[in-house]
Amino acid sequence: MGEDLHAQAIDVFVEATATSDPERRATLLSRAVSADVVFWGPLGRGVGREAVNDFITEVVHGHPAGPGRLVRTTRVDAPGEWARFGWRYETADGETVLSGTDVVHVTAAGDIDEIIVFAGSLS
Repeated sequence: MGEDLHAQAIDVFVEATATSDPERRATLLSRAVSADVVFWGPLGRGVGREAVNDFITEVVHGHPAGPGRLVRTTRVDAPGEWARFGWRYETADGETVLSGTDVVHVTAAGDIDEIIVFAGSLS
């Protein structure tokens, strides 16, 4: 399994976080994550695309700093079926609000079936 497959799924997921159009987001999520994806985020655990969609709606688009976007900030490091990448959440003006690292499990078919979000720095 190559980094390209992982990067493709991750980039479609990141694109899904950037759109406020519910239909487009649902389409992108259906291309990036499995129907039964397990999502571990700062607010707890969710299962299924709807849980991921709810997180995007509430946290990404409902952020107190205003709607912003998630940006991948690193290459995708993919040892086998797992991958990690750095990200930042930025305002419409490009100001960084939060950054972190996500770890994802990618199936042989190229779907993300597990997402673990680490927000903030370890220092």
